[in-house]
Amino acid sequence: MRVEFDRDTCIGMFQCVEEWDAFEADRDDGKADLTESEEREEGIFVREVPEGAELDAKFAARACPVDAIVVYEDGEQLVP
Repeated sequence: MRVEFDRDTCIGMFQCVEEWDAFEADRDDGKADLTESEEREEGIFVREVPEGAELDAKFAARACPVDAIVVYEDGEQLVP
């Protein structure tokens, strides 16, 4: 399972931070950061979801008011 985060779309509500500790609030930029991620395209950050954190990743994606977080499993989009 992997998660993609579009930081440019993020509006800094930080609901993802409350749902999964892989997200951190960057209050200087007013955006969230996805820790241990790799920038695949400009503003798009990707990381694998560790075993045991799958539910947290899904909750973070569902909590995002602008759908900046997408969860994939085996290439299929699960959330949002």
